[in-house]
Amino acid sequence: MQFLMWAVEFLLFTSFFTNPVSSQSETPPGVCSGSDRAALLGFKASILKDTTGFLSTWTGADCCNGGWEGVECGGAAAGRVTRLILQNPSLNSDGVYMKGFLSPSLSKLQFLEIMVISGMKKITGKIPESFSNLTHLTNLVLDDNFLQGNIPSSLGHLRNLQTISLSGNHLTGQIPTSLGNLKNLLQLNLAKNFLTGPIPFALNSLRGLQTLDLGLNSLSGLIPGFLGQLQNLTSLVLTSNKFSGQIPISLCNLFQLSELSIDQNQLIGRIPTQIGNLKSVSVLRLGTNKLTGQIPESISHLQNLWNLNLSRNLLTNPLPDFSRGLPSLLSIDLSYNNLDLRTVPNWIRFRELSDVHLAGCKLRGPLPNFTKPDSLSTLDLSDNYFTNGISNFLEKMTSLQGAKISNNLLNGDLSSIRLPNQISTLDLHSNRLFGSLSRVLSNETNKFLEVIDLSRNQISGSIPEFSGGLNLKVVNLASNKISGHIPSSVSNMAKLERFDISRNRITGTIPTSIGLLMKLQWLDLSINGISGKIPESLLGIEGLRHASFRANRLCGEIPQGRPFNIFPAAAYAHNLCLCGKPLPPCKGKKEIKMGQ
Repeated sequence: MQFLMWAVEFLLFTSFFTNPVSSQSETPPGVCSGSDRAALLGFKASILKDTTGFLSTWTGADCCNGGWEGVECGGAAAGRVTRLILQNPSLNSDGVYMKGFLSPSLSKLQFLEIMVISGMKKITGKIPESFSNLTHLTNLVLDDNFLQGNIPSSLGHLRNLQTISLSGNHLTGQIPTSLGNLKNLLQLNLAKNFLTGPIPFALNSLRGLQTLDLGLNSLSGLIPGFLGQLQNLTSLVLTSNKFSGQIPISLCNLFQLSELSIDQNQLIGRIPTQIGNLKSVSVLRLGTNKLTGQIPESISHLQNLWNLNLSRNLLTNPLPDFSRGLPSLLSIDLSYNNLDLRTVPNWIRFRELSDVHLAGCKLRGPLPNFTKPDSLSTLDLSDNYFTNGISNFLEKMTSLQGAKISNNLLNGDLSSIRLPNQISTLDLHSNRLFGSLSRVLSNETNKFLEVIDLSRNQISGSIPEFSGGLNLKVVNLASNKISGHIPSSVSNMAKLERFDISRNRITGTIPTSIGLLMKLQWLDLSINGISGKIPESLLGIEGLRHASFRANRLCGEIPQGRPFNIFPAAAYAHNLCLCGKPLPPCKGKKEIKMGQ
């Protein structure tokens, strides 16, 4: 998507010099075509709500020089709209959108060359068939809306199209064969929809195609061998579909390819040894398939490869020694294959890598010594058999943001672990760690830490006080030997979304301050020795989706408001004397109401 936006911006920049837009010196005010103005106002009328503020500028008689946001005129026909570019400036904000539908009136913009309506989130309905009338159109970008229905086959009539990008919608049906008529097409992005069926053979004629992204759909069938004939392809993304069969050897003829992502499918067979012919490839993702056999040694010939993901397949030993190859490698993921590595290979330990993921590779003994630990950004050594070396293992990884070393046999004192200052995710669950939480959760806890999972260990002591300014979102301390009470300072974790201290030895009462955790979605206090009542203050947590108070010593009426009175009864079972919905009414409650 970023590449696509860059391409559009570059096109606009260059066209400024070759086809300057209308200005007051060239076109007098008021010359805006009446039919174009009506077409734009037809689109505006179809938008029921616009929080971007763009359409509020569409006033006055002159759509070309009147400050209409996103509208540009120019080219051979003065006063005619040639570009309509409406891009959401705040893609990450749910409150910035357009709500309505894509009006067919836009098909009356006879001189339109570029249409970009992207990131509006709530524009629904079908792509109008009448868009086939936009015969001057070179770029059609309708990403990240809520468009539905089939991709119109009539788009195949737009012979000047160079870019089609419809990703991030709810489009269904098959890829129309008529797209094969678009001989000038350079970019085709249909990712993140609900498309089905095979890749049509008609796309074989798109010999100028440079990028093809069909990822995150439900496409099926074989990956067609003709894709290997599209010699101008620089990016081929078929991630997360239902493609089956083997990897076509013909794909290895795409010498200009910089990205090949065919992960998360149902591919079988071996990785072709010819994969080493992809001299330009920098990203190679074959993970989450059913690939078998050994990893080809020819991968070492890929001089530009920086991201290699072969995870979640059925690949077996021996692992090639890539010591003299892959000079550009930064990220490697070999997790969850049938590899029995025993130790981390030297060609991985000695490199300056940013991401090392070797989960489930049957690694044993002490944690490895990375000779250049300061380059690591993410590390996943989960589901192995490491036994020791955790205390100082992470300390020198000064760039580390995420570490997962869960489900090993690590034995060590939690209070001796030294963490790098900027780490945001730490997952050490299901090990044999002991000691207290005093160092990892304290006033000295780094302000970048957002997720910590220490569940299923042998941690003891109490939950420490929490200082203000923490950014913790997930705290999972379940299934340990933690005792004492829940500190009222838990409310200082204002960003907390998930808090799980189940299956411990916690006593005391539930602090009312938990009701101040407005972002909390998951609360599990089950199987402890907590007494007293469930505080009414918890009713203030409006986004709570899961809560369990099961198997404690709680008593009194359950807070009678959503969601607490609609949680399943099992969430309150095995306490002393809880009552009220969803459990039976409290004794005397009915009589009191009758007396009133």
